[in-house]
Formats: sequence, structure tokens, C-alpha cells
Amino acid sequence: MAAQTRVTVLGAGVAGLTTAVELAERGADVTVLERGARVGERACSWSAGGMLAPWCERESAEEAVIAGGEVALDWWPAHVDGVVRQGTLVVAPARDSAELARFARRTSRFETLDGDGVAALEPDLAGRFRSGLFFPDEAHLDPRAALAGLEARLAALGGRIRFGVEADADGAEGDAVVDCRGFAAREAFPDLRGVRGEMLVVRTRDIAFQRPVRLLHPRIPFYVVPRADGLFMLGATMIESAERRGPVVRSVVDLLNAAYALHPAFGEAEIVETRADVRPAFPDNLPRVETRGRVTYVNGLYRHGFLLSPACARAAADAVLGPKEMSHEADRERRRA
Repeated sequence: MAAQTRVTVLGAGVAGLTTAVELAERGADVTVLERGARVGERACSWSAGGMLAPWCERESAEEAVIAGGEVALDWWPAHVDGVVRQGTLVVAPARDSAELARFARRTSRFETLDGDGVAALEPDLAGRFRSGLFFPDEAHLDPRAALAGLEARLAALGGRIRFGVEADADGAEGDAVVDCRGFAAREAFPDLRGVRGEMLVVRTRDIAFQRPVRLLHPRIPFYVVPRADGLFMLGATMIESAERRGPVVRSVVDLLNAAYALHPAFGEAEIVETRADVRPAFPDNLPRVETRGRVTYVNGLYRHGFLLSPACARAAADAVLGPKEMSHEADRERRRA
């Protein structure tokens, strides 16, 4: 068999693992170098909400997020278990009905609901909201389970992850290098900035949601994502700061107040986890896939890591191996050899 293209991927967050899997599926010999001791330990994607919601995200993002997000809606179910495609529900208190109208003007692919429609989707919200928007084509996943699924997928394809390795693009071995280190690669991008996000995980048996619910508020954009075993992820703050530390009191209070406004039963929920991390972002809040010599950089996924990483992974694999059709032909040649 002819020699495979040896590719070193830096970083085992969602960008690094999606890229590694995409490369391995196209026949590359992939090694991932990760500074943490295990998948997710030092990745901001460990704190993500896991919403695959391109049409909702269009409210505050560019049109490109929809195109990249549509790729994710097909890519994730094909690679990991546990993707739930039950849509997204968006609601607002009656006093903030103007926020719901504004959200509708900036988005698409939704159904307008009255109070009964909201209750039909989420019975625990019956009588709490007079109207809402339902985005039926969106989905969500558990980010931590998804990262574990990608790790297993990569191993099945013959790829490997070396943990506890601090590496940069210049010193990495291989025919090609893909740098997916996020904010840690800021020396390569002077305009890369850090945006700190904070989240909580709570547990309650008094509420059962089937899908992510977004509560609109002029000051606190808030969402809650259901997970297994009565867990809910509450997010998300966006603080222009690269400081790595735990959540601040004001953010925790804001998130808990928003959860209580969505449903008072959250007031009795158990706080299981609080966490904060720094997300990499460029001035336009859109990711870049950029090749310099033998190094391809994937960076700037901002708050859209799980949503846009599959499209970025495909672009990175194209940059390293050529368009997918060409890489398939090369794989056939290797097999004939």
C-alpha cells in the first residue's frame, strides 16, 4: 500500500476532533496532540451547550452560520449517537413581546405559536407564555458524549491521540499540520480575541423539556438545554475577556434569575456544576480555515463550535488532501497499490 499522508492535528477540542475524524475518513494517517490529560479537560467545547441551531443563531450572526450549520445537522448524526432533532423553542415574557417580534424578523424557518402551541410542545410551560417561535429543523446533542464519540470514531479509523503534549505548529511532525488550538494559537492571529462564556448545570425532576428553550430578554440572552438524568445546562454569557477563571457572581445570579423566570421549579434545582472558559473569536465572529505552508489553521469558532466545526473540518481536509472527490480517488489508488 502506498504511503498515507501523515497529518498531525493540534488540539482535541471539537474543532480538532471533527477535523481529525474527517481526515482519517479520507485515508490520512492522523495523530492528535492534546495538552490535557483526557478529551475535554482543557477544551472550551467541554462547556458548550451543544445546540445545532443555525436559524436561531442567525438572529445575531452572519448568513454563513446557516450554511455551515446545515452541514452540522447532517454530519453529527452520521458520526455520533445521541443527536436529538426536536427543534428549538423560543419564548419571551409578555412584557418582552417586542423581543420575540425582533427575533422573528431576523430569523427564518420557524412556526409562530400561541400559548396553547407552546404548551403542546412543552407541557411544563403551559400557561406561562402567550406566544413563541418553534424552529422544527434544529437539533441538540450532549457535547461531552459527542467528544467521547469522536474519540472512539477516530480510534476505529486508526487515528491516535497523544495526551499531555504541549505542541505548536512549527515543531509538529507530519506531512501536514492542522492547528486547532483555539485561543492558545493566538500568536498566529493578532486579531484573535477571547470571549469568556459561563454556564451552570442543574438537576431537577420537576421539569421535563424535550428540546432547548430560549428565553428572550433585553439584557440576558438565556437558553436551557435538557440532558439525561434530569440535568439541564444553563447558558450563556458572552464577556469580552480572555481571563481564565470561574464564573463571576453576577453571571451566576443572572442565569439563575432567568431560569426562575422560565419556570419557578428551577428555583429548587440542585446546582451540579459551574464552569467558565475562553472562546476564540475574530472581529466578525466567524471562523477561519487558513493554510500557511504545511500548516492549516482552524480557529475563531466563537460560540458556534459544535455548529460550525463540521464545515470547518471539511474545509481543512480539502486544504490538506484536496477536495473530497480527489481524496477518494487517492484512497482507491492506495488500495490498488
